[in-house]
Amino acid sequence: MSRTKDTLALLNTRKANHSLTQAFYNAPEIFETDLQQIFYKDWLFAAPACEIPKAGNYVSFQVGSYPVLIVRGADGQIRAFHNSCRHRGSRLCSAARGSAPKIVCPYHQWTYELDGKLLFARDMGSDFEVAAHGLKPVHCREVGGLVFICLAPEAPDFEELDAYARRYLAPHRLNDTKVAFESTIVENGNWKLVLENNRECYHCTGSHPSLCRTFSDSPAVTGVGLENLDAEAKGYWERCEAANLPSSFHLEPEGQWRLARVPLLGAAESFTLDGKAAVKRLLGDMPFRNAGSLLFFHFPTSWNHFLSDHAVVFRVLPKSPTETEVTTKWLVHKDAVEGVDYDLKRLTEVWMATNDEDRRVVEENQIGVNSPVYEPGPYSELHEGGVIQFIDWYCSRLSERLSDQHAALEA
Repeated sequence: MSRTKDTLALLNTRKANHSLTQAFYNAPEIFETDLQQIFYKDWLFAAPACEIPKAGNYVSFQVGSYPVLIVRGADGQIRAFHNSCRHRGSRLCSAARGSAPKIVCPYHQWTYELDGKLLFARDMGSDFEVAAHGLKPVHCREVGGLVFICLAPEAPDFEELDAYARRYLAPHRLNDTKVAFESTIVENGNWKLVLENNRECYHCTGSHPSLCRTFSDSPAVTGVGLENLDAEAKGYWERCEAANLPSSFHLEPEGQWRLARVPLLGAAESFTLDGKAAVKRLLGDMPFRNAGSLLFFHFPTSWNHFLSDHAVVFRVLPKSPTETEVTTKWLVHKDAVEGVDYDLKRLTEVWMATNDEDRRVVEENQIGVNSPVYEPGPYSELHEGGVIQFIDWYCSRLSERLSDQHAALEA
């Protein structure tokens, strides 16, 4: 209980529009609280559905203490399970991705159907209840070609996100894409520093020369309000909406996710050094090449860019108080051919460089935050409105859940 009370006390004394106190960025006990109250209770972006297009295709990954397995069943449905055998707990699938007609435990060959039902367990006796030993399910939803999971016994509502994301993502037809390339890096920084860095472009001009060739660092683009939106951007929205590209800004009432389509700079078509499309074959029903980028963030695990010719999806997973895994996947039309329709280096070089630049920024941030003289500093309300919004969401979410836990313990 003392950990809960101590964390609540820190939350109650924080300065508005300031960074958090040091413990939120490096203390093991608060890191564990983040896992318990945020990552184990909220919907998390897991993978693009195109990564598991056929029955038996699977992906696996680790969320804190939980190994998770996502598999497409023989009925075409995507399901998620705890990646732990019901016999003696061995991890079932250790590869990050693969394909198998059945899920077979490598330890004693207990065999499960793709829907999680136990099919075979050798020499367990006549009184063994096969039906009682299926894989433990994890909440799983697919929307617009993106797969989300929730580890909580009861998942939060998903319907508003489903309705908006399905409509905004529909023109890109992500289920008709494939993963052209994947990169995973570990940033030596707390997961909140990784998200804070993503939620502003105050640093972009000085840190991201490749990205800034095509992506605006305007607070109107990177922030969470419409006050600074100029007439050109408003005209762009009207043009997109007229072409059946849902584009207007929508921030979920509690601030967990946002959708908005924004223009790239000038006549730029894609995230490339010359601004021209990286892939000849456009995604889905995109009506023109210079459709800008559909921005979609979802706390605590994801930010994404959906363009006319490709998409870039990001997944953030905390590994320790000062380590965060960031996985980036580039999606192209499923029929696009490398070397014919796109050059892999040209497709990926802008975000490969940007990711590495962000890694260095975050790691230097973490080193400075660890200093005994660190104290919370003020955010720029003009340039860091997105950071303020993220930190407000985080503190509100954590405070509400810890207060509920404290009340339950006191009852």
